Amino acid sequence: MTAFERHDIPTSRRVVVKVGSSSISGDAAHRIDTIVEAIASAHGRGTEVVLVSSGAIATAIPFLDLGGRPNDLATQQAAAAVGQNVLMWRYQTSLDRFRILAGQVLLTAGDLENPTPRSNARRAMERLLGLRILPIVNENDTVATQEIRFGDNDRLAALVAQLIGADALVLLSDIECLYTRPPGEPGAQPIRRVVYGDDLHGFEFGTVVVNSVGTGGAATKVSAARLATASGIGVLVTSADLVDRALSGDDIGTWFAPNPEPAAPAATGPVRTATSTMGAE
Repeated sequence: MTAFERHDIPTSRRVVVKVGSSSISGDAAHRIDTIVEAIASAHGRGTEVVLVSSGAIATAIPFLDLGGRPNDLATQQAAAAVGQNVLMWRYQTSLDRFRILAGQVLLTAGDLENPTPRSNARRAMERLLGLRILPIVNENDTVATQEIRFGDNDRLAALVAQLIGADALVLLSDIECLYTRPPGEPGAQPIRRVVYGDDLHGFEFGTVVVNSVGTGGAATKVSAARLATASGIGVLVTSADLVDRALSGDDIGTWFAPNPEPAAPAATGPVRTATSTMGAE
């Protein structure tokens, strides 16, 4: 059996797509239509798609007149409750054009750590997919605490891909591909393919980048790619603007080749963070 490759994405059985806050909130909210159009095309080809979408807190900021991302946990939780509602409305309004129904799935780290809720989550998503419904997944920020979190939605997307046995994971970013160092620095070179097992020694992906609406960055995507590829899931990192080309199997972005001999997914324990800032928005 040949290994799953980037060009196999359009004919894959099941794909997880993850998009971050900065790609779909504020002035970028129009990009929801772009993402929905690409997912609808994949849906039409028969591919089962799960969308992991950040953006709840960021979406709520203008509605609550907060002026910026809140720092205290209670306001973050309240903003997540408001923003998740608006975010789902925006997705469903866009999906209506294609007669596709969305289903909201909110998870905490404990849901994927403990066998019973993990099994329940898998069963629910399997049934949604069987009904040709688009599951839209986010961390349940309204009840999550700073002590136990996924850490970021790139990791959540990798765990969801493992949970449902996806063929591929597409991590949408603000840039077309990953680079050997921050792309604004001299000597930065694009990384087009990472063979499974490459240690990427000498590459500078940096620490988590925090902006006014969310968290993330190249480092979290590399970490998530490592997690998913270990289970035999191919991972593509590329720009949200190129989502249709990504799901069409074009030669774009950074491709992390899957483990040719995947092991069973590791147990997913809680992620403990040292600050009160909520990470997965």
